[in-house]
Amino acid sequence: MIPPRDKLTICFAHAAYQMKTCFDALNTGIASFEVRDRAELDRRAHEADVIVASGMWHNGLIETASKLSFIQSISSGTDQYDKTALAARGIRLASAAGVNARAVAEHAIGLILAMARRLPEARDNQAQRVWRGMIGDLAQREDELGGKTLIIVGLGRIGGRLARLAKAFDMHVIGFRRDPAAGAGDADSVHGLGALAEHLPKADFVALTCPLTPETRHVIDAAALGRMKRSAYLVNVARGGCVDEAALIAALQAGAIAGAALDCTDPEPPAADSPLWAMANVLITPHTGGETTQYENNVNAILMENLERLWRNETALRNQIV
Repeated sequence: MIPPRDKLTICFAHAAYQMKTCFDALNTGIASFEVRDRAELDRRAHEADVIVASGMWHNGLIETASKLSFIQSISSGTDQYDKTALAARGIRLASAAGVNARAVAEHAIGLILAMARRLPEARDNQAQRVWRGMIGDLAQREDELGGKTLIIVGLGRIGGRLARLAKAFDMHVIGFRRDPAAGAGDADSVHGLGALAEHLPKADFVALTCPLTPETRHVIDAAALGRMKRSAYLVNVARGGCVDEAALIAALQAGAIAGAALDCTDPEPPAADSPLWAMANVLITPHTGGETTQYENNVNAILMENLERLWRNETALRNQIV
């Protein structure tokens, strides 16, 4: 059982996020403290009834955090948690799935616009004080999104919102998801991943918004890149492992596709000698698609909803894992 509000203590564990500051602004009256590194978390975990964490978590805390009854993950990923051990100790776990769906979808459409409007080139030219003249070659000019085809691999929360944004730009959207029966949402059509190869030649943009699973690892490989138009762009706001990076580099060097916008790479960051850094047709953002000024508030909203459910002795949590 989770303690009542006036007896509860929350530990916010993250190296950078301002979780406690944003939580305090809610004036909940709930006691909390914040730790910034794993050593401090180890020292103070025994004080907490609730731990709000992500990468700082380790499963040794299951034994040492003696008061712990609930973990609210700061991220959607929960691979780092030993679910069996948590269940054995009666510790509940919920993810933050969907917390950054709006942010990542907006980042993806921003990357798509950046490539279509050649913004990386403009920024590079600005740094060199170059004013580019008018372009006669139609293939080299900035482009419009209206009428272009966008393939979205992963039509979940993020991909579904991206589809809605893309339709606002009059794009044709083809979605792919594990279970097409779950619906197309705002996409014009939806298919299983097995049909991806068939549709890739139609795409002007291919956006990855899927989780990294055995099925989606290297979903974009040399064969997939070979089926894309030479004028097409790859946009990855999913996980670096969804793309065969060596194959992507080869395709970019050969001009097999027009370019790539990457919010994630494999590894992260790319190796210092990776060709991706210096490619004019590549835009890299440092896995910040989900990071906005609202992130902490969004996580705290899920946290408070789950605490209220626990106080009401409800069995189901929002984004329940254990």
